[in-house]
Amino acid sequence: MTSIEVQALSKEYGRRRAVDDLTFTVRPGRVTGFLGPNGAGKSTTLRLVLGLDRPTSGTATVGGRAYATLEDPLRTVGALLDAGAAHGSRTGRDHLRVLAASNRIPESRVDEVLARTGLTSVARHRVRTYSLGMRQRLGIAAALLGDPEVVLLDEPSNGLDPEGIIWIRELLRRLAGEGRTVLVSSHLMGETATFADHLVVLGRGRLLADTPMRDFISARVEPRVRVRTSDAEALEVLLARHGLDAVRHEDGHWTVRHARVDAVGRLASQAGVPILELAAEEGTLEQAYLDLTSQATEFTAQPQEVSR
Repeated sequence: MTSIEVQALSKEYGRRRAVDDLTFTVRPGRVTGFLGPNGAGKSTTLRLVLGLDRPTSGTATVGGRAYATLEDPLRTVGALLDAGAAHGSRTGRDHLRVLAASNRIPESRVDEVLARTGLTSVARHRVRTYSLGMRQRLGIAAALLGDPEVVLLDEPSNGLDPEGIIWIRELLRRLAGEGRTVLVSSHLMGETATFADHLVVLGRGRLLADTPMRDFISARVEPRVRVRTSDAEALEVLLARHGLDAVRHEDGHWTVRHARVDAVGRLASQAGVPILELAAEEGTLEQAYLDLTSQATEFTAQPQEVSR
């Protein structure tokens, strides 16, 4: 299948460098989350991949070719950058029919993607009557129209209701499972954590991380153990004796930092300390992301004092 390859890619707008010497590869068979603060260069990079902007230097290719040189681009790359791109006076079905005709795609495919995105019942309604979530679905339908090997989506969950968010999550996993190359830009860390296998993270136009998501989290969020006992004094003495950093909370449970469940459980068992609860406190993608990007955020609100 087809990869996206970005090599030494830079883009300057006047004196501002929006993308700064980026190199990474988006591979088939997995969902790659494309993350970064506002102004990090994500949208510019996507535009460069899709040939909507020209790089100042470097290359962005799909299957080794620039997007502009692809013979049937919609059959190779499906993209959603702007859910408002469809003409409001057209019906959803006519919007897709025009795209199909201009890209030599059978009209039967239009009804297939309408069904796949849940828009069959409103296919003959004008786009201007669509909600934001429905426009998102229409944009995704357009991206899937050519049955492409590569799918690029910018904030695909925007405007979707809970059912729609579950649907897009399952769709992304299914596309990757079919061996396609899937790149998804998002600001929703909790949602990205549910579907991404791999992460590419930008900050101020530069590459900050290119790594499997699990590795990204474990490298930046300290392991913690949650433990509860009926003998707090014995547990406190045990943890202190072994030099473990622990904090007791008001509800009675303890958080043991820089520790593993098996290690704490073994010590408690050997010392005869009764355990009522013992569990790992998993680090989150949001925690790891904020740790990495804290110095790479272009727009940061300063805390203000509340007037009384």
